[in-house]
Parts: sequence; structure tokens; C-alpha cells
Amino acid sequence: MQIGPYRLSNNLILAPMAGVTDRPFRQLCKRLGAGMAVSEMVSCNSLLWGSAKTLRRANHAGETEPRSVQIAGADPRMMAEAARHNVDNGAQIIDINMGCPAKKVCNVMAGSALLRDEELVGRILDAVVGAVDVPVTLKIRTGWDRQHRNGIAVARIAESAGIRALAVHGRTRACGYSGEAEYDTIAAIKAAINIPVIANGDIRTPEQARHVLEYTRADAVMIGRAAQGRPWIFRAIDQYLRTGEHLPEPPVQWIRDVMLEHLEQLYAFYGEHVGTGIARKHIGWYSKGQVGGAAFRQNVNREESASEQLVLVREFFDGLAATAGLAA
Repeated sequence: MQIGPYRLSNNLILAPMAGVTDRPFRQLCKRLGAGMAVSEMVSCNSLLWGSAKTLRRANHAGETEPRSVQIAGADPRMMAEAARHNVDNGAQIIDINMGCPAKKVCNVMAGSALLRDEELVGRILDAVVGAVDVPVTLKIRTGWDRQHRNGIAVARIAESAGIRALAVHGRTRACGYSGEAEYDTIAAIKAAINIPVIANGDIRTPEQARHVLEYTRADAVMIGRAAQGRPWIFRAIDQYLRTGEHLPEPPVQWIRDVMLEHLEQLYAFYGEHVGTGIARKHIGWYSKGQVGGAAFRQNVNREESASEQLVLVREFFDGLAATAGLAA
């Protein structure tokens, strides 16, 4: 998979997710097999660039290349300025968000709301591509709703504007995240353009990843929610795509160690107070499906200190490991 001058190690990409794909999570997923990870969405509003939240979202210190930053907005001039600002601060790839279905984003005509206005799509893409010397990528949905699946038209606009790769989520904006993703539109988009296409939506297993790649002829797959609490999904899919063989499920002790490393990175990145709050959702994802997980989550969500969170995590996963050892 090639994006501009950047040759990715494989064709597996971590999707941008607000409140999730911060630097610690991006780094962890890259270490565990993701060929690229895209940052959380950064607003094009320059009034927000100095806020603590935006500064953290644009923090790439020590991050494995290539560093891809997603920007969002509906004004071509402001989007161009945001692209230049983020490149000046370390972004090596600029990704444009035209896929977010959230109401607060669509209500200001950003994200997937832009798909309703193809002329504005073209002006935004032209402005951003013309503003920076790094590759610009785009993420879209298949259309605004099922009666207006204009993904092919938008893809052609993107190719004409100089977009270097296109990620397509197999749902419309109206679908949100409900129902099942469909891949027919992604296949049609891939057949209609000559730039790399990245398929996204409901890719949860190695078998699904291979099916989607074969069915759509896409160049890569993008994985979002399936990586929450399972960042090792990338190495599992990579192994299967390369060899046809499955990696064994990781042992509980290994999951514990990955999780503890992740939590330590969150505390260091955000500071203890904010970090413990951010850590709660990740702890919930890591413990999902584990025996006693619900009670464990209730306990850990009451803790305010990093040290107590770590104690509870170690105790819970050590208990799971001991139980697994007895069963064996």
C-alpha cells in the first residue's frame, strides 16, 4: 500500500475515531500490526487550535511514520489553513473527514453532510490539495442516504482534485452505525477510479478482512471499532492475509501486559486526572466478554487514581490467568 512517498508495511489501517485514536492508541496499534493509523478529527476552526484538546489531538511526538492527521470543516479556506497548520506541526498526510455521521458535525454541514453538496466537496478538496505539499486523503460514506448513494460521483471528484487515497465506509450518513455495512458500492467505486481505495465497515475478523478485500478489490481495509480492546487484531489479520493461518488467541497474561502498558501511556499523555477517565473506556473494552467483567468494571469505574486502577486491573487479569491455569 503506497500513499504518496509513504510505503506502508501492510494494507491494514486504524480508522480515525474521536476520543479513541489518540497518540497512545495509535502507537499501540502500529506496534501490534497496523500499517497506518489516522488521528482523531481536528477542527478547521483556528480558534480551537490552542485548546488543550486540540493540542493533544495534534501531538505526534515520537510517533511512527507516516503521521496522518484528519481535519474536518465545511469552509474551503479554513480547511486549507488547517491543513497548512497541521503540516507545519508534523503531519505527513492530511486526511479530510467527509464520513462522520455525528449530528453535531453534520449540523454544521461538515463530515458526511458534505456529501449532499458535490460542488462544495470539489472546492474543499481543491483548496486543501493546493495548500500543502504532502499527500491528501479523503474518508467518505457511500452517500447521504440509501436513495442518494453518490459515492462514485464523489470518488471521481476526489481523484480529479488530486486525492491520493480514498477510504469508504460502507454505510450512508442516514445509516449511522446501524445495520450491516454493504460493500457493493465500495466495489463500484474501486472500479470507477484509479487511486487506492480503502474499504471500511464491520471488519471484525481475519476472514471478513480477506472477504472484503477480494469482493471489493480494494487496496486496503480500515478497522475501527473492532480494534477497541483488541489492538492486536491487526497482527492477527496480517498473519491470516499473508499465510492463511490463524494466530492463536493471546493468553490472558499477555493481554494484561498490553493493557497495563496502554494505561501507563494514557496517564503519561493526559496526566493522571484526565488519564484515569480516558482509561475507563479502554478498560471496559479490554475486559468485555471476560468472566466477572461487569462487576470488575463497576469497581474500576469508581476509582479516581491511576495507582488504584492499575491494582484492580492486575488483580482481575491475574485472577483470570489463575483460573485458566487451573482449567488447563
